[in-house]
Amino acid sequence: MKTSICYLIHFNKQFKHARHYLGSTSNLEARIKTHRQGRGARLMEVIVAAGITWRVVRTWPGDRQRERQLKNRGGHARLCPTCQGATYV
Repeated sequence: MKTSICYLIHFNKQFKHARHYLGSTSNLEARIKTHRQGRGARLMEVIVAAGITWRVVRTWPGDRQRERQLKNRGGHARLCPTCQGATYV
């Protein structure tokens, strides 16, 4: 049985109203590769086409049900360490 993971992507530049993308997958490495190619999710396709850089900033254990719970909470910036002022060494 594969373990699923939820992930939060932070865009380095806001696109219209969007600053983040939240998704879930059973293979994070493959999903990120798909996003980098501008495929998989419409928002990520648009972000890549606009030349906006991004990075995965947080992950949680969980499947699509957990993803839906996180999305329904809204306020992805509250979940984002970059938006909350975390620094990376």
